[in-house]
Amino acid sequence: MSIKRISPGKRMSEAVIHNGTVYVAGQVATSPKGADTAEQTRQVLAEIDAALAAAGTDKSKLLAATIYLADIGDFAAMNGVWDAWVASGNPPARATVQASLAAPEYRVEIVVTAAV
Repeated sequence: MSIKRISPGKRMSEAVIHNGTVYVAGQVATSPKGADTAEQTRQVLAEIDAALAAAGTDKSKLLAATIYLADIGDFAAMNGVWDAWVASGNPPARATVQASLAAPEYRVEIVVTAAV
């Protein structure tokens, strides 16, 4: 059984690869202050692209995504960015929920799983 941890820290790894699957940690905006939901979503998706690349894969191989919104009223704004980003013909299974996020400035957090 081989497990590869990408950017492991004391509390968590950025991503973990096991049996040809990469599990990417929840990603939040890198510069959330003053950024609206659409901008935060763009930042989050750029972080996901980087994590997937570090694992040797990309968004065309997404299997599942869970999206957490601080306010479900931002669903359309997030989807506008998501729809432009997601690989055409390869959308993952997905859930979107409203949740209290780790800090009040965060509007969106996304967790993905992909094939390597």
